[in-house]
Amino acid sequence: MERELALEIVRVTELAALAAAPWMGRGNKHEADGAATGAMRAMLESVSIRGTVVIGEGEMDEAPMLYIGEQVGSMQGPEVDVAVDPLEGTEIVAKGLNNAMSVIAVAPKGQLLHAPDMYMEKLAVGPELAGKLRLDDPIRTTVEKASLALNKKISDITVMILDRPRHEALVRSLREIGVRIKFLSDGDVAGAIAPAVPEAGIDLYVGSGGAPEGVLAAAALKCLGGEIQGRLIPESAEQEERCVRMGLSDPRMLLRMDDMVGAGDVIFAATGVTPGEFLGGVRMLPGERAETHSMVMRAKTRTVRYIRTQHYLPNKPLLGRPRA
Repeated sequence: MERELALEIVRVTELAALAAAPWMGRGNKHEADGAATGAMRAMLESVSIRGTVVIGEGEMDEAPMLYIGEQVGSMQGPEVDVAVDPLEGTEIVAKGLNNAMSVIAVAPKGQLLHAPDMYMEKLAVGPELAGKLRLDDPIRTTVEKASLALNKKISDITVMILDRPRHEALVRSLREIGVRIKFLSDGDVAGAIAPAVPEAGIDLYVGSGGAPEGVLAAAALKCLGGEIQGRLIPESAEQEERCVRMGLSDPRMLLRMDDMVGAGDVIFAATGVTPGEFLGGVRMLPGERAETHSMVMRAKTRTVRYIRTQHYLPNKPLLGRPRA
């Protein structure tokens, strides 16, 4: 993949974020998601790729666009897998909370895991802990190893986790161990990336979240030198069969970075919709302008760019605007 593709890709997440931002706090997550999805799909037509969506808005019969298997791009350029979440944190935007983003990952064809839409158990870390922890260890062992490797007291370790009833036992264990806990209301991709971004102040991300979001986070962590380990949690025979159909002969195998994003190059871009751990949200400015804050990175070079962009909204005909 050419390095210029990274800057083409970030334009896609910028437009999706701009489309979702006017819906912040309006209580309608479906409209916010639809606006972001439509804008992302339209902008992808201008990107010089022959892309296939491997992680998207759902199966063909569930999603009108950006469905799994859909062909995207200008149909000129490299053949690539495309993983998208036009609005990661639909509920966040509806409620006007933090950590909503628009995200995309692109990798050579056949490289990204076709993760089924189910839960995945996760352990995500930054570069200092990559290769030093195991998802299968008890949480106390994981924290103790992290404390030793980071040369931090256990009481200074900060663990991020989604605020969900299914995590109650894990949260009790973390409190007994004595770490600091930072809860996420939503935003599974942002949470898993956070340990690899120093300004976020997060050491570990644990718990279960969406499997597609796990692959997107793996793409970002590969660019940042971090690591994620995962294990799918199929909850029925039907879900187990779906895993097998998508190429996982053992649905409960331990998934490492190469299992999720392959050994080759990958490009990841994200634009904040609402302010978060490491990205600012869309800011509306005077004169029909808006500012976006994005990150775009590439695994091959480990280059990470943060981009602030001002947009003149009348020149963005692809944006849908909510009615007053």
